[in-house]
Amino acid sequence: MLYMPVHRLVTSTTLPLQRDQVFAFFADARNLQRITPSELQFEIVTPEPIQIRQGTLIEYRLRLFGVPFRWQTEIALWRPPHEFVDVQLHGPYRLWEHTHHFHDHVAGTTIEDVVRYQLPLAPLGELAHPLVRLRLNHIFQFRERAVRCWVSTQQALPPAGAS
Repeated sequence: MLYMPVHRLVTSTTLPLQRDQVFAFFADARNLQRITPSELQFEIVTPEPIQIRQGTLIEYRLRLFGVPFRWQTEIALWRPPHEFVDVQLHGPYRLWEHTHHFHDHVAGTTIEDVVRYQLPLAPLGELAHPLVRLRLNHIFQFRERAVRCWVSTQQALPPAGAS
């Protein structure tokens, strides 16, 4: 049996907004395009409006390393406003499971993203892991900047201790 490593990417961002506001932003599938780097040419193919809930299927079209492909995910877990999980049904990875956690924080809301993924074509696919990891880090850093830009248009929480 061939060993297929499962990689893990964890990121965390704290935003000065209530958890309900932050969760609502991520519950709107249209916002995914806003927080994805333009070079990926990300496009949602599923007709709108998309009602996100457990079992919702969403199909995308994008380019990764210049290669066009379709990606289909399913919302495997939906627990507003605490967490949701999307899993790849069809796409470039052997495994893709993205868990979004939303926690109250003294400064607002912390979003923790945990992505478990496996690359295709093992063991050869593993040779590409450093490049894939670099790309994923770039995508999640872009995502954080884009979400912070959105936050700047929202009503922030008052500082702790303010009346």
